[in-house]
Amino acid sequence: MALTPVLNRLTYADADKVRALFEDITASKVGEHFRLIPPFYTDCGKNIHVGARVFINQNCTFYSLADIRIGDDVMIGPNVSLLTSGHPVAPSQRRARLEGRPITLENGVWIAAGAIIIGGVTVGENAVVAAGSVVTHDVPANTLVAGNPARIVRSIEGE
Repeated sequence: MALTPVLNRLTYADADKVRALFEDITASKVGEHFRLIPPFYTDCGKNIHVGARVFINQNCTFYSLADIRIGDDVMIGPNVSLLTSGHPVAPSQRRARLEGRPITLENGVWIAAGAIIIGGVTVGENAVVAAGSVVTHDVPANTLVAGNPARIVRSIEGE
C-alpha cells in the first residue's frame, strides 16, 4: 500500500517507471510489453501474477488476499475491480474473519470498463466480460458475458 501512491503520481508516459513499481508491488517481473495507466489500487500485490503483453487501464482495483492470475494478452478496461476477499454472510461471522478466493483470467481475456470479478472465478480463454458486469461464476472460454450477475450472451468462437 505504500508503493501505490508513488505509482499513482506517474503518467502513461512514465511506462518504464510504472512497470518497475508494479514489479516491486507484485514482487515479480511483468515483461517489457506490460502497460498500466495509473491510478491503480491494491491492498497487497504479492499475490498478483501477470503474464506477457497485459494491459491494465486506469483506476483499477485488485484486492489480492488470494491469488490473482492474469494470463498472456489480457486487456483490462478502466474502473475494473478484481476482488478476491470477502466476509462470511452470517451476521455473527462478518467481522470475525476475511476470506480469500482466487481469480484467474486465462489468456486472451478482455474485461471491459467497470466490470467486477468476485473471488473464486475463472474467466476462460478469449472470453469477454461486458462493461459494468458483475461476475460471480466461472466464464467459459470463447464466450461473451454481460449483466449483474453476468450471464452468457453468446459464443465468440471463430470471430
